[in-house]
Amino acid sequence: MFKKLWQKISRKEKGKQAEEIAEKYLISKGYKVLAKNYRTRFGEIDLIVQKGNTLVFVEVKSNFSGKDDFLPEEKVDLLKREKILRTAELYLLKNFKNLSKIKEMRLDVVVVRMPGAEVRHYEGAFYKEE
Repeated sequence: MFKKLWQKISRKEKGKQAEEIAEKYLISKGYKVLAKNYRTRFGEIDLIVQKGNTLVFVEVKSNFSGKDDFLPEEKVDLLKREKILRTAELYLLKNFKNLSKIKEMRLDVVVVRMPGAEVRHYEGAFYKEE
């Protein structure tokens, strides 16, 4: 039943639901949400969270189509990573005064597999390459 309902929901709504599930998951793990859907001209970061002295930029992915051709994790390709990195850098520049206690930063990917809302959290999923 849930699978049929999930298939009838628009892609945008599925993405929103996946982000809400990821947010609840991160909060349950002790993260504090600083921003949701942070947009710049470079791109968007789904969630910006903090845990202790660590600032985390989170990309949320879900299996929208239900097809298993690609894992949702594989959709965070080089172009997407570059957009996230540029957007994160702009966030840091605009918010540096509020981030004085931050000692570490990380780029994570949270995958929400539907139906069933199975969550996989990849900490430090990618880094800025020099």
